[in-house]
Amino acid sequence: MFHFFRELIAGLPGKNVIRQLSSQSRPSIPKCSFKAQKYKGPSFEMIRGTLKKKLFPSVTPYYKTPLLIHEGKMQWLFDHNGKRYLDMFGGIVTVSVGHCHPKVISALEEQMNNLWHTTSIYMHPMIYEYADALTSKLPENLKVVYFVNSGSEATDLAILLARLYSKNYDIISLRNSYHGMSFGAMGVTALSTWKHPSPAGPGIHHAMNPDVYRGIWGGSHCRDSPSQTDRHCSCESGQCDASVKYFDQVEEILKYSIPKGKVAGFIAESIQGVGGTVQFPKEYLKKVYNLIRSNGGVCIADEVQTGFGRTGDHFWGFEMHGVQPDIVTMAKGIGNGFPLAAVVTTPEIAQSLGQALHFNTFGGNPLASAVGLAVLNVMEEENTQLNSKNVGTYLIDKLQKLRKYECVGDIRGKGLMIGVEMVNNKETREPLSREYFQAIWENCKDMGLLLGAGGLHGNVFRIKPPMCVNNNDINFTVEVFETAIESFVKGK
Repeated sequence: MFHFFRELIAGLPGKNVIRQLSSQSRPSIPKCSFKAQKYKGPSFEMIRGTLKKKLFPSVTPYYKTPLLIHEGKMQWLFDHNGKRYLDMFGGIVTVSVGHCHPKVISALEEQMNNLWHTTSIYMHPMIYEYADALTSKLPENLKVVYFVNSGSEATDLAILLARLYSKNYDIISLRNSYHGMSFGAMGVTALSTWKHPSPAGPGIHHAMNPDVYRGIWGGSHCRDSPSQTDRHCSCESGQCDASVKYFDQVEEILKYSIPKGKVAGFIAESIQGVGGTVQFPKEYLKKVYNLIRSNGGVCIADEVQTGFGRTGDHFWGFEMHGVQPDIVTMAKGIGNGFPLAAVVTTPEIAQSLGQALHFNTFGGNPLASAVGLAVLNVMEEENTQLNSKNVGTYLIDKLQKLRKYECVGDIRGKGLMIGVEMVNNKETREPLSREYFQAIWENCKDMGLLLGAGGLHGNVFRIKPPMCVNNNDINFTVEVFETAIESFVKGK
């Protein structure tokens, strides 16, 4: 995706694409009582120069003129000029309860004044308190946790556990998936935009992605969402033909590419994140989980983006599929922006890691544990899961009216994990060109709305804000988004 953004930023759209909006025609941003401090840091030019000269070129900021953000509060971000933005991407689905939430800050400050760091060679109380609280959120036998620092680390450990426990080697993931950028995680990631020309994660097989909008099969009754694809659906009531056909593709891999009955595991996101908020057909995961287990493997749920109530109806995304995984990976929203991630599994699977020493210097450190526990407490106190359901459904309903535009191909998601796929042609579903996508994207930013971008073709707006947003924020989001689309349509 960084390759896409470099090309996107370099390929500036012509003046005919972006229609300049007057201040009178721009939607009014909701009021906010918080006042940002005046920026006193290095100049924009100095920071941008350092970015170009001292950091890897893969560190690519959004937008033609990158934003210099210096302060955040709940759903708001402030740039160095004091301009306020509504953050509807949450630092890539990471800020869960709000930027600089006071209760999380307080917990971190208290722990910092007490103890910063010790590893597992000594005990400290916070990790045990947090482990109890986190595992209490998971069903049945998923009660053993190993703390790490990132989603990529969690993916690597999950793959290792699957292989050690099953005593098999081959792992199946889905095309269009993203599970991280470490050596092992890059193997199960299946997006060409994130693939380097270097060996990564051996023993991996990528099954056909069960995408009911862009895939071979699927239609208007196939996914668990307030918004369905506009494709015709041949499914009968209570039965999803698409899930059966995509399931058959996984079965084909087991028949032809893996030693009989010897798969190690299967990993999937509950809703694909970086791939463009892609949802699977109903019952698909349930069928695949049963198949994997009958062939000697374990099932891994990647909850890095869908976990912690973001999808609304459930605390974990896998629950909406009616499945219980053997291993769960989590990161991002778990720490509200603090480096924290975890792998949760059963006692039996956890025991397999004891075959050799295994150590993580910073995993479960006192600061991270304090933050993680505070985030869980805030989620309960402020009922962010219910807010995700109510506000997210309201947002999806409001977005539906944008289907009238030829460039809006699909609207999908649950709770506050939403994607809007942009196309050149509704019938062919040809992805909207990069310069056209950027025209809308940049216009939204200029009006104070920050959205994410994703999908293989970089043509999906990813809307995954802090779970504290409200209906006023949603009204502004949709008004800005439609204004930008309307500007693009008239200027095209």
